[in-house]
Amino acid sequence: MIEEGSKRGKAMVEKRQLFMEMRAQNFDVIRLSTYRTACKLRFVQKRCNLHLVDVWNMIEAFRDSGLNTLDHNAEINVSRLETILSSIYYQLNKRLPTTHQINVEQSIGLLLNFMVATYDSEGHGKLTVFSMKSMLATMCGGKIVDKLRYIFSQISDSNGVMAFAKFDQFLREVLKLPTAVFEGPSFGYTEHSVRTCFPQQKILLNTFLDILMADPPPQCLVWLPLMHRLANVENVFHPVECSYCRSESMMGFRYRCQQCHGYQLCQSCFWRGHANGPHSNQHQMKEHSSWKSPAKKLSHAISKSLGCVPIGEPPHPMFPEQSEKPQDSMAHTVQPKPVANNMNNTMLMSSGAPTPTKSVLESPSRLDEEHRLIARYAARLAAEAGNSTVSSSTQCPPTDLSFNFDANKQQRQLIAELENKNREILQEIQRLRLEHEQASQPTPEKAQQNPTLLAELRLLRHRKDELERRMSALQESRRELMVQLEGLMRLLKDEEQKQAAQTGGSPHSSPSHGAGCSMPMPIRSTSAGSTPTHTPQDCLAGVGGDVLEAFAQGVPRNLRNDLLVAADSITNTMSSLVKELHSVDDAAEEEDNNMRNGGLRDRAEAE
Repeated sequence: MIEEGSKRGKAMVEKRQLFMEMRAQNFDVIRLSTYRTACKLRFVQKRCNLHLVDVWNMIEAFRDSGLNTLDHNAEINVSRLETILSSIYYQLNKRLPTTHQINVEQSIGLLLNFMVATYDSEGHGKLTVFSMKSMLATMCGGKIVDKLRYIFSQISDSNGVMAFAKFDQFLREVLKLPTAVFEGPSFGYTEHSVRTCFPQQKILLNTFLDILMADPPPQCLVWLPLMHRLANVENVFHPVECSYCRSESMMGFRYRCQQCHGYQLCQSCFWRGHANGPHSNQHQMKEHSSWKSPAKKLSHAISKSLGCVPIGEPPHPMFPEQSEKPQDSMAHTVQPKPVANNMNNTMLMSSGAPTPTKSVLESPSRLDEEHRLIARYAARLAAEAGNSTVSSSTQCPPTDLSFNFDANKQQRQLIAELENKNREILQEIQRLRLEHEQASQPTPEKAQQNPTLLAELRLLRHRKDELERRMSALQESRRELMVQLEGLMRLLKDEEQKQAAQTGGSPHSSPSHGAGCSMPMPIRSTSAGSTPTHTPQDCLAGVGGDVLEAFAQGVPRNLRNDLLVAADSITNTMSSLVKELHSVDDAAEEEDNNMRNGGLRDRAEAE
């Protein structure tokens, strides 16, 4: 008794551990019960490592444990259930690489306690075979169509028709899963659940799959396909910015508002009911589980217009309507090829469209094979046309001849229409490419559309040329004036030497050798776009030393002042001229920018 009590206490601790971890994920902030239930069950599935066990491996584990020979209502105790789970997880570790091994004991403990808490709430220590099969087949990994096929094999009779009593029993068992994660008020079992799912009287396999995989599925099981979609989009990347949290990328689902243009939400913001701006939670949202670039959308639209892509894909392949044996062995691991409807194939072939097979529908590179499909069916049509011509001349009566002729004529007309449409699309693509190239090149015609700007630009350039010529003339006048000043300085020097010789004195010493008479050199501004500033002494650069001596000392005051005034006048004139030239350059540059911006605006409006 003590040992049994310790085991029960340990089981309660492990049970609390799973639910405490689930509570830490804060799933209850999700406002929609469907997403909340699917997220919780997906968490339990991954935490117990059931997502690594495929449905076909689960079926093989049932066969190895002898469950396929037991009645659905037979009971098994918890110790045998633990043995079955141990076999499942140890076989899983054998299939996994050594770097991805799981903790078998922990996975067994978590799953065992979750199953006992879900299906043995009264503490009898026993579970029915059907309860265990329903739970494990629902929560394991694999495709939903394979799971539903296995479930149908368990609830159908020998004629391949679903037994409503067995489906009612299945609903009782599978709807205990939402109740176990505290979502029973939203997805609990009711007596009317069966009739709300299947109002028909006779349900075969394909009808069963059509209803449970429809969009939307029955309300009581709407969380089941969503749980599989969650598993498929966990690693899907959307290079789109969320309109609420401003995240530059999304993982998982993406939701686009059908009323607000360009408004998109990541799954976290949508599940929590976040909205901003003109968007409201009452607006209809479209769920996207993948990202298509604009190039792929254009390719898909072109292929769809050519009739190469089926408009709507069926949710599942079509299976034989005859009864199937219960799938309790690995003989069903390789699925039988779906049987297409002969009437549909005949209609598709008579219209010249390719017959959609399972490989085409399920292939991720379907668009890449379209051209090969077109070529294949065109060759087939040509071969049939040749065979019909030969056979009609030898075997066919006149009525068959006319029928084949009409059929071949229709096929040729369809091919001609497809070729014309393809030619039009190629011409349109060529036209768009040319327009793009023309728009990317500068067009003088656009500039000629604004004659006012062109006239102002011409006037500014003409004025700039005049100012440049005027500056050249002033520079020449300045050079001549400097030469005259130098001549005057030589005359003054000669006059001083004569006076000194007459008086017997010595001439003044050269001012360039005096310690206190040195002149500072001017500093040029090296900043871009600024005009260099000149001092009056800078205007004498390149002139002989006599002129420099005149500006130092030793010359009559009145002559030196006159020379200074003349030099300052020349300097001011040159500075004003340079500033005017720069103002003209700036105005011309501004006009060029205005014309360039105007051209870009015209180009944007034209596009």
